[in-house]
Amino acid sequence: MLLPGMGAVATTFMAGVELVRQKKAVPVGSLTQMGTIRLGKRTEGRSPKIKEFVKLAKLDDMVFGGWDIFPESSYDAAAKAGVLDPHHLAAVKPFLSKIKPMPAAFDRQYVKMLDGKNVKKGKTKYDIALQIKDDIAKFKKKNACSRMVMLWCGSTEVFMKPHEVHATPQSFEQAMKESHPAIAPSMLYAWAAITSGIAYGNGAPNLTVDIPAMQELAIQHNVAIGGKDFKTGQTLLKTVLAPAFKARMLGLNGWFSTNILGNRDGEVLEDPGSFKTKEESKLGALEFILQPHLYPELYKTIHHKVRINYYPPRGDNKEGWDNIDIFGWLGYPMQIKVDFLCRDSILAAPIVLDLVLFLDLAQRAGMRGIQEWLSFYFKSPMTAPQLYPEHDLFIQLMKLKNTLRWMQGEDLITHLGQEYYD
Repeated sequence: MLLPGMGAVATTFMAGVELVRQKKAVPVGSLTQMGTIRLGKRTEGRSPKIKEFVKLAKLDDMVFGGWDIFPESSYDAAAKAGVLDPHHLAAVKPFLSKIKPMPAAFDRQYVKMLDGKNVKKGKTKYDIALQIKDDIAKFKKKNACSRMVMLWCGSTEVFMKPHEVHATPQSFEQAMKESHPAIAPSMLYAWAAITSGIAYGNGAPNLTVDIPAMQELAIQHNVAIGGKDFKTGQTLLKTVLAPAFKARMLGLNGWFSTNILGNRDGEVLEDPGSFKTKEESKLGALEFILQPHLYPELYKTIHHKVRINYYPPRGDNKEGWDNIDIFGWLGYPMQIKVDFLCRDSILAAPIVLDLVLFLDLAQRAGMRGIQEWLSFYFKSPMTAPQLYPEHDLFIQLMKLKNTLRWMQGEDLITHLGQEYYD
């Protein structure tokens, strides 16, 4: 598998996979490795592990590569990120030390707070995209890979809106040749992956594959795509709590969210352009879950604020505070306070693993284009143009598991259960 961006998330993921392979750790947080799936009626008692129910790639068969603007090995990058304890780092040092990033496609116009020297050069963006395609081909040959997946683990780019050059594969390719400003570096990776027949997932809120040109290319090349923005900490809890309020018809006046984090992600988000991209991703969930147009008495005037603050002493251990103002019977107000002291990369790593395995499964099953059934893993899920995204975590999980049942010819679970009482 290939990872554009080999910082804290990517190195924590790779180290974790190797520790599991060495039987020195358990893959906590990974649905593909630890989750089960109910089949048939509750009385049948059939609940196999997901990895035994569908044909997923084995962890022992995975090899890793990627790109980064910093040339250090994955071991040095992991040590610098400070996510893993020394005993875990020591156990994977020989493994991570061998993984060194290829020169990256990078432009500071799109990520203003970072700079590095391990960067590709080319006359046009199209030239750089071709270099990425060449990297992919060489990696595949060198490692004798039968299949590949690319998953973006890089930084949040500046906010971009769809442009006319994103309309078709032809206009997109011409824009690359002209080095058009509407073509961000993440798009070069996605284009290279899709046109190489490789599934692509977007772990950041960047526009990347959420444009018509990429989606048409994915259909043409029979490639699975998914995104966007890993759902890890604060938004994960929002997509748990908001459905509970709606289910019980409790009103919401406001939701104030603020974060402090000190990793590279936090540094990048100090730039207003990159923060705008992240803010749009984090703001969307509540409106789609609560549907204020259907419940105006409860949710029409929500005051929803999101703040992210770069605070270096905290490192990768992000802290998210939420102040939630709800109201109940007869309009009486209540409050909920949430303080989530989480570890950003520890939450993201199992998402990376699951997405890699599920995107590979989808690709093998001929499920081309947008994989909406993987919305479970994303803050801002991609959908067909005429659909609104589903953000409710529990509906997302039901959709994911029903998709697996459908793939294997099992009955879908509706939870009706009336047959038990007939």
